[in-house]
Amino acid sequence: MFCSKKKSLEVERIVKANDREHNEKFQYADNCIHTSKYNILTFLPINLFEQFQRVANAYFLFLLILQLIPEISSLTWFTTMVPLVLVITMTAVKDATDDYFRHKSDNQVNNRLSEVLIDSKLQNEKWMNVKVGDIVKLENNQFVAADLLLLSSSEPHGLCYIETAELDGETNLKVRHALSVTSELGADISRLAKFDGTVVCEAPNNKLDKFTGVLSWKDSKHSLNNEKIILRGCILRNTSWCFGMVIFAGPDTKLMQNSGKTKFKRTSIDRLMNTLVLWIFGFLVCMGIILAIGNSIWENQVGDQFRTFLFWNEGEKNSVFSGFLTFWSYIIILNTVVPISLYVSMEVIRLGHSYFINWDRKMYYPEKATPAEARTTTLNEELGQIEYIFSDKTGTLTENIMTFKKCSINGKIYGEADDDMGQKTDMTKKNKPVDFAVNPQADRTCQFSDHHLMESIKLGDSKVYEFLRVLALCHTVMSEENSAGQLIYQVQSPDEGALVTAARNLGFIFKSRTSETITIEELGTLVTYQLLAFLDFNNIRKRMSVIVRNPEGQIKLYSKGADTILFEKLHPSNEDLLTLTTDHLSEFAGEGLRTLAIAYRDLDDKYFKEWHKMLEDANALIDERDERVAGLYEEIERDLMLLGATAVEDKLQEGVIETVTNLSLANIKIWVLTGDKQETAINIGYACNMLTDDMNDVFIISGNTAVEVREELRKAKENLFEQNRSFSNGHVVFEKQQLELDSVVEETITGDYALIINGHSLTVYDQWFITLFNIVYTSLPVLAMGIFDQDVDDQNSMDYPQLYEPGQLNLLFNKRKFFICMAHGIYTSLALFFIPYGAFYNVAGDDGQHVADYQSFAVTMATSLVIVVSVQIALDTSYWTVINHVFIWGSVATYFSILFTMHSNGIFGIFPNQFPFVGNARHSLAQKCIWLVILLTTVASVMPVVAFRYLKVDICPALSDQIRRRQKAQKKAKPSRSRRPQTRRSSSRRSGYAFAHQEGYGELITSGKNMRAKNPPPTPGLEKTLYNSTSWIENLCKKTTDTVSSFSLDKTVKL
Repeated sequence: MFCSKKKSLEVERIVKANDREHNEKFQYADNCIHTSKYNILTFLPINLFEQFQRVANAYFLFLLILQLIPEISSLTWFTTMVPLVLVITMTAVKDATDDYFRHKSDNQVNNRLSEVLIDSKLQNEKWMNVKVGDIVKLENNQFVAADLLLLSSSEPHGLCYIETAELDGETNLKVRHALSVTSELGADISRLAKFDGTVVCEAPNNKLDKFTGVLSWKDSKHSLNNEKIILRGCILRNTSWCFGMVIFAGPDTKLMQNSGKTKFKRTSIDRLMNTLVLWIFGFLVCMGIILAIGNSIWENQVGDQFRTFLFWNEGEKNSVFSGFLTFWSYIIILNTVVPISLYVSMEVIRLGHSYFINWDRKMYYPEKATPAEARTTTLNEELGQIEYIFSDKTGTLTENIMTFKKCSINGKIYGEADDDMGQKTDMTKKNKPVDFAVNPQADRTCQFSDHHLMESIKLGDSKVYEFLRVLALCHTVMSEENSAGQLIYQVQSPDEGALVTAARNLGFIFKSRTSETITIEELGTLVTYQLLAFLDFNNIRKRMSVIVRNPEGQIKLYSKGADTILFEKLHPSNEDLLTLTTDHLSEFAGEGLRTLAIAYRDLDDKYFKEWHKMLEDANALIDERDERVAGLYEEIERDLMLLGATAVEDKLQEGVIETVTNLSLANIKIWVLTGDKQETAINIGYACNMLTDDMNDVFIISGNTAVEVREELRKAKENLFEQNRSFSNGHVVFEKQQLELDSVVEETITGDYALIINGHSLTVYDQWFITLFNIVYTSLPVLAMGIFDQDVDDQNSMDYPQLYEPGQLNLLFNKRKFFICMAHGIYTSLALFFIPYGAFYNVAGDDGQHVADYQSFAVTMATSLVIVVSVQIALDTSYWTVINHVFIWGSVATYFSILFTMHSNGIFGIFPNQFPFVGNARHSLAQKCIWLVILLTTVASVMPVVAFRYLKVDICPALSDQIRRRQKAQKKAKPSRSRRPQTRRSSSRRSGYAFAHQEGYGELITSGKNMRAKNPPPTPGLEKTLYNSTSWIENLCKKTTDTVSSFSLDKTVKL
């Protein structure tokens, strides 16, 4: 349960392999992790400290202390103790439940097993027991237990493949490779057990892409970088086994360093409630001061006259001291104006909503059997207050599954043709796919429908051949054959996989590579090219090039990259072809395709040798190595000859358009984060319907510094204000929106304010009634409404996303609503007191006896209050369930049961001092006049609310009111829902593709370290799915407009 931590701040880490005794001197953290907030010893103090940060809880604790002082206590201590303990207990149970699941998750992770080299033997050890310096064995598809220095693997040169989705969300495989001196250790347990290298490296930090260190072994030192490290959270892929030395464990791993400490999170509702409670407390203090002053005046003018009869000692009680004591007495009496019960109601409602989230079948993902999971119940209501969504593009909005769709070769587009009307059409939709059956090594999942390209290949078009050669040679793809003899590609980027697969299907098949050669099959003939240099991709270059020597002895530079970069490197003779290809790229971008430019250059043998010698010298440098190499790359990648461009489709995920449209209609602003260039970003905006043709102006904000971006935003804002003061289009919104709370809050506050009307020396309500009112009589109806109530059904919630806006705009619960509730509570309190008071004034009961005694008056008021609150909740309930009925009417029945019990002979016999008023309830409620007073009080309290709401719905209905009216009309008429015919729409989209993937593995390829010695287990190829887009946006927008204006029954579209 308890995990060790570092006791001193590290400057650097020194780790010796296979020497636990040596490493323990540094008191490094072990591999036990904990994301929980509490343990058995710390739960009570920490949780209580957090709970008493709430103003209401702290206030009631202070109040409880006051009630222990006899001179000022007008209520017994249990009236405060019982609700406070209940609130604290229920919140603590909820927090403990949340933390229990964190402990459960931690224990599951900590008890995973890994093979650890101990005493020259591999032993299964729990992750929590793995220590710094241990040597761990990983097998294929296993999670990495700690941050490891890779020592050796089953692949040549200590190479291994890892998936880092848990760290950065990327599913593409990444390569790590061991030092040559340690890769020789292989799987020899005896040699690994004798390995005693010492690593001196950086202290624990959260930088996932950086590692610096030095391995000292056998009287030599070897520098270490991030390529030698496998981080915790990664998964070993396509590698049978590997061995690694633990450098960082548990909380010191980079994954946990990025996790941060579990914090006590407070929602907007909690912060607002704390503010409101402070206001309420201020109001309470003011009332106490006013009443204390009144008491002092009364004591000074009238109270002295009672001294003769009460035998007070002289000086024992003066008017000022009496007012001081009365102030604290009223603070205690009026304590129920502070809504402590509201906090526990909110906690229970949050817990109930979290279960609804977990049980929601519409949020269940059947493909991976994954349900929705609310990991914390603290922030549920924040889901109704979202203003901004930040989303990645690749793999989130898109499937990250690339398909080769079109290309432009030597000024001609392949992938489209003219139809009968002379208009260009998409070949993939008009013609049958090309039959690749003649190519036994073709990928059957890849489809291409333009037969003209196949004809050009058959005619021997040299430009087409050269174009396909570039696709087959210029990449970092690794090839292998599975047990069935099928060619399998391991790709760093899905874009590369799509292009190499396209060349493969068209007859230029990438077969294999070594550190010095690339072998491809050109139309059935094996051709081996000598690999002379690999000019790798990075985010600055945005291009990749290879320099090869063909069998004829010619040296060729083949390059592919972003068109904006590559076009600057072209020879001036390409001007005409450049213009034509640029037009083609614009067409491709308009269709939402990701584009790459393709070019080549013939190199002179002498020139290349001189350039290669300079490259070798630059690589040998220690200082400014990268700058010198980049300059040499720039020098040789010039005067290129343009071949054409490729167009690859990255399909949108299923449901993206519908989701983005609904979010936009709900006034949620969406930011898409992408490394693509501006044109691609704009295209994605149009493709996802974030940008539409209805938008009058789209502002492009571009800047290299925060100051520049802020300045451009300011100018855009000024421009927008000048054009449209109303922000009706909604491309840019600069208002701060706030929060949402269920209408239950209003009613809870209303009930709390209507609790108590006090006299001078004792409360009108019985003390047990005060204690039980919020706990028993009114708690369950409030919870039932908060958990189960629906203003509109789920289908209408999806059909009308504008229903989300009240939560953003803080319309359901705010300071104005608070003051309205406060006024409502004051009015209800006055009605509850003065109507019975006036009715009982000098009035006799049915039996001729006076009914204006203290207990009869208290029973009448208490009964009226319980009925008023229950009726109020019933009026506010829109969606009735059996539970609502049981809780509301059951609470009323419970009140009467407890009332008659407390006034019975039996309870008096057991507790005579606590329940002295025997038979009062039975006597009072047996009289007709009492029930008439209760009825009159209830009607007077409820009717203003009913009248106001009726007029509001009739004169100025909200969107939810109009939809509820439609729902009721539909239930009565039960019409059949009809679908509108769907029509397609076009969009003026523009696009480009910036070749945005991570830096490649050119150095590994040329070193030969990633060449496999044997075939690994088969892996599936690129998965292709067809995305069928349907045009339904106009119907949705039209329907929404119609709904707001008329809400006629025939204008519905089901999403």
